[in-house]
Amino acid sequence: MTDRLQSEPALVQLSERLTNSAAFGALFREGMDLVEETAAYLDGIGRTEAKALDRSVSLTYATESMRLTTRLMQLASWLLLHRAVKEGEMTLSQANREKTKVKLSAADPSPEDMLIKLPEQLQVLIARSMTLQTKVRRLDTNIHAAAEPAPIGNPLMPQLNRLRAAFER
Repeated sequence: MTDRLQSEPALVQLSERLTNSAAFGALFREGMDLVEETAAYLDGIGRTEAKALDRSVSLTYATESMRLTTRLMQLASWLLLHRAVKEGEMTLSQANREKTKVKLSAADPSPEDMLIKLPEQLQVLIARSMTLQTKVRRLDTNIHAAAEPAPIGNPLMPQLNRLRAAFER
């Protein structure tokens, strides 16, 4: 019995495989593309659009662009950390310790009645960042879920051994 248990292959943890999945690769590209797109917007046409806003909406624009930037930087940090796991630069347990510095619960956007006053492209970027945040949080939960202890052998073996011993007498 012991020899059989020792020769069985070790259980593969799903969490260790998720960073190597196609889903992670697609999420990584989506996140990095969104970071670049947002930076280009805020440094380009976003500045022009912000100058044309009313004073009260301008404050909302500044707040939301800061929240958007913070949210995306946190998401990018998480994605880069897990890419390092994928590329073998760190272990999943090291990433788990490091990810405590990353805040995946960045501030939610302002109320809808304020957001609809913002330029449409900024609204779209905010919505996309929130969708990305939801995806990353879901993946984070799956990757860093506490692993269940592997069962040791067949739990019925003690009872079967007792029955075998009783009939062998």
